Parts: sequence; structure tokens; C-alpha cells
Amino acid sequence: MDKSFPLLTAKDIGEMNEVPNRHQFNDNTIRHTRSLTDQLGLSDLGVHLVRVEPGHDSTQFHFHHQDEEFLYILEGTGIAELGDEQVRVAAGDFLAFAKHSLPHNLHNDSDADLVYLMGETRSNIDICDYPRINRRMYREDGTKTFSDMDDLHDV
Repeated sequence: MDKSFPLLTAKDIGEMNEVPNRHQFNDNTIRHTRSLTDQLGLSDLGVHLVRVEPGHDSTQFHFHHQDEEFLYILEGTGIAELGDEQVRVAAGDFLAFAKHSLPHNLHNDSDADLVYLMGETRSNIDICDYPRINRRMYREDGTKTFSDMDDLHDV
């Protein structure tokens, strides 16, 4: 694929291999992902076509301190966990998460695939909190480390 030409056709996208991604902190997460912007050489913005099979989660319940995210549901239904609320989402629904947003997760509770377009900013440095497992992950220039929140201390 020529990264200097700024077009992926529907045929190009359909021929891309899905990459299965399992979240490092949630064994029930398997996202089948086609990273569209990676194919075109973008580094500061990520846009991905994602498929989550029935019974699986999209990620671990989380929020970012620097990165922003969006999800646009294309096919299927699921449950969006948004803070303390659970909301049914379906094709045509749009979710957006600013820095320091409500913690969130998406779960496919149906018997069909849940397909969505996911986008995110890609800050060089980000902190991601996982409140249900009391963990914080740090990402610096692609390298990830984590600590349990009980091990954090004020300076």
C-alpha cells in the first residue's frame, strides 16, 4: 500500500487483515481491528475499524488523562458502561470521551458482532486509569508501564 496516496477504498479496507487485540488487563477482551490511519502513515491520529464478537468486551473500564477517543457504532448492539451507568448502544450511536472523561467500556451482550469505528489522539505521553482494578498505566513514546494505585505516593 502506498502511504503517500491518501485513500483507502472500501475494497482496500475489506482486504485488510483483522488483527486480534487482547487487552493486557482484561482477558475477556478481543478486538478484531483494522487500523486505517496506520495504513496511510498517520501518527498523531488513530482511526480503526473494530469488530467485537458476542460476549466480549472492547477494553478494560478506563479513562485517559491526555488522549481523547470516539466510537461510532456501525453494526450491532451492545452495552456502554459510562461511569456508573449502563446504556444500550446501537448502529448510528456516537460516543466521545474527552481527557479526564467518565470511565468507560463497551460490552457485546448480543448474539451478533458489534462493529464500530474507533478514533483516538495519540499523545506522546498518556496516563490511563483503570478504576475497577485500581491500576494506572503510563505510556511514553509507545512504551507502556503500570502501577497499582496503592503503590502511588505524593511527592
